[in-house]
Amino acid sequence: MANLIRRDPFDDLLRGFFVRPVDFGSGEVSEAPQMRVDVKEANDAYQVHAELPGIKKEDIHVHIDGPVVSITAERKQEKEVKEGERVLRTERYFGKVSRSFQLGQEVDEAQSSAKFNDGVLELRLPKKAQAQAKRLTID
Repeated sequence: MANLIRRDPFDDLLRGFFVRPVDFGSGEVSEAPQMRVDVKEANDAYQVHAELPGIKKEDIHVHIDGPVVSITAERKQEKEVKEGERVLRTERYFGKVSRSFQLGQEVDEAQSSAKFNDGVLELRLPKKAQAQAKRLTID
């Protein structure tokens, strides 16, 4: 009987509210958010979807170098503070984010296309035709 422990369920309920520290720091977040990317492969092309919420399409740049695709985006901060207003906390990230990845085959840059809709960048990257070995007939 010495091993019995008395538990109060109400105590367990309140414990979750007070265990986590509350941060009332400077109000600025310094980490750049990650760019979430989905890549799908078909027989003739790659499909890429990249989440870029809050970024204008003019501030997105895609660079293709063989099988390497690089996406760079920049979210610019509007410094519009109205009279009698002060900023208490800013958690949104402003600045550049970039992502590079290598695909299994070279991409045909001339046939590639990009669309940006509702914060999602959609890339269609056709595969470059493989150089076929040609057999020569000897006369």
